[in-house]
Amino acid sequence: MSASGGRALVAAGDPVVAQLVAAHLRRDGFQVLEAASGFEALSVLRRGTVDIALVDPMLPEIDGLELVRRVRRESTVPIIMLAAGRDEAARIAALEAGADDYLLATVSMPELSARMRAHLRRARGFETEETVLRAGELELDLEAHRCTTAGAGVELTRREFDLLAALLRYPGRIHTREQLLELVWGGNSITPKTVDAHVAALRRKLGSTASIATLRGLGYMLEPAPGSDRNGEARRDLG
Repeated sequence: MSASGGRALVAAGDPVVAQLVAAHLRRDGFQVLEAASGFEALSVLRRGTVDIALVDPMLPEIDGLELVRRVRRESTVPIIMLAAGRDEAARIAALEAGADDYLLATVSMPELSARMRAHLRRARGFETEETVLRAGELELDLEAHRCTTAGAGVELTRREFDLLAALLRYPGRIHTREQLLELVWGGNSITPKTVDAHVAALRRKLGSTASIATLRGLGYMLEPAPGSDRNGEARRDLG
């Protein structure tokens, strides 16, 4: 990653928009690759040659939403959707699919650069951390994007994985819903109920391997369950 910016992919079906955005980013210190279709963008992202991607939801061949889904099976590269419309359902769908941010195409270029750098700082911070998080029989491999309990694989969605990682980094610490929204969803327009739903999914999948406690009025806290007791409570409500 370059010191001044980073390696950015601009994937847009409209060549005028792509050229304008790419020109600004180059002036602002980014190295830029361009893609005019979803297939082309997917090829670039699979090579691992960029640090961040700007994606047009209306890409030809593979649309932006499907592109994000495919990339998230293989990579955690930051992805920002750059859309023309204000459709809330489309924004939520993109974020749930794995996009890190969703901006209107009318966003100012300075703000776009600032948001990109914020995502790059977050990604760079994750890169410098230990790559495997453990708590009892629970193990989370951040590089391989793999979760295991007592050696058995547990299939998690990208958001479930990121949420569990946030809790595992600081076991015993209380995380408010707002903090988890910022850590996992980047503070986008997602309601606290989304956090609750993802915590519920983790509890179902992890069983008694790790207890995610609810502290009423405060938030959530990970309490690793010792040993291999799979008959214990997966959830404890406190308060």
